Amino acid sequence: MSETALPKDNVQPALDASVETVKSPERRRGNGLVILAMLLGAAGVAAGGWGIWQVRSLQANNQQQLRQLQALNDQTQSLKLNEQRLTDRLEQLPPADELEGRRRLVIQLQGDQQRLNQRLETVLGASRKDWRLAEAEHLLRLASLRLSALQDISSAQALVQGADEILREQNDPGSFAAREQIAKSLAALRSTEQPDRTGLFLQLGALRDQVAELSELAPEFHERDSLSALTSDGDGASRWAQWWDQISRYIRIDFNADKNIRPLLAGQSLTQVRLALSLALEQAQWAALNGQAPVYTQALTEARDVLKGSFNQDNPQSKVMLEQVAGLSKQPVTVITPDLATTLSTVQAYLERRNVSAEDSVKPAASTTPVTSP
Repeated sequence: MSETALPKDNVQPALDASVETVKSPERRRGNGLVILAMLLGAAGVAAGGWGIWQVRSLQANNQQQLRQLQALNDQTQSLKLNEQRLTDRLEQLPPADELEGRRRLVIQLQGDQQRLNQRLETVLGASRKDWRLAEAEHLLRLASLRLSALQDISSAQALVQGADEILREQNDPGSFAAREQIAKSLAALRSTEQPDRTGLFLQLGALRDQVAELSELAPEFHERDSLSALTSDGDGASRWAQWWDQISRYIRIDFNADKNIRPLLAGQSLTQVRLALSLALEQAQWAALNGQAPVYTQALTEARDVLKGSFNQDNPQSKVMLEQVAGLSKQPVTVITPDLATTLSTVQAYLERRNVSAEDSVKPAASTTPVTSP
């Protein structure tokens, strides 16, 4: 029984195994179909995506081509407008004959301009020298005027020296005679002594300031102690003192009779004398500053007469002032100045010769023929 049972048990697993072996190929075929379907679906999706991308790329290219086409159309329109403008301008241009005439006129104008430039260069090359020479002549005129009007030796010498430096800058052999005459004038000016008019003016001004200090015209009586010894306190004594003070101005006793005592002047007369002396010194100041020798001498003579006639000679103040006035009256205020007329005429003659030679050199340039077109 056991032997027969064993085979039954063994038969059932064998059947199951055979069933399983029969079922496994079908499952495998189903899985392959699913995978194949999935692959086909993925390929379809990829093909659809690629197609969509191609469509969008074509659309973008079309848009870009449309924009380029629009730009080309705009450029074409602009070119057409420019062409139209050029056509209009060409229509406005004159004909060929007129253009040829204008070209000839331009060539002639260029030739005239070239000639004018040459003449301008010639004139400007000598203009600076001419201006400098004219300045030298003006300096000599100023020097002559300073000598004749003010007798100013120093200023005239500086002006003549400036004119000589201008002629030296020219380096022209033709200016030898002019420079020689200028050298003679400079030597004459340097040998002439310039009067110290400013110093004389200041010294006379100092004397005018001292006129107000000339208060004592004659010695006065100052013996007040003797009067106090003769009088005593009281109303009578005071009246006696007032009377003595008043009478002492007109009557005085001097034990030095050999001295030159002049009568006293009243207050108004003293003011008038001071004013006359101050005016005389002021007139001398003006004469010294302007080089008027007769007026200067006359004014100092009047001042000396006022000091001698109205002030005491023994007074130290009036004595010192009289000595100073006498010393100033001997100082010269005028000088014999050199004559610059010959020097000025020599320089003017040199300038005339130079101008004549310059005109002769310009005339050949003016007579040249105009430049014509080839």
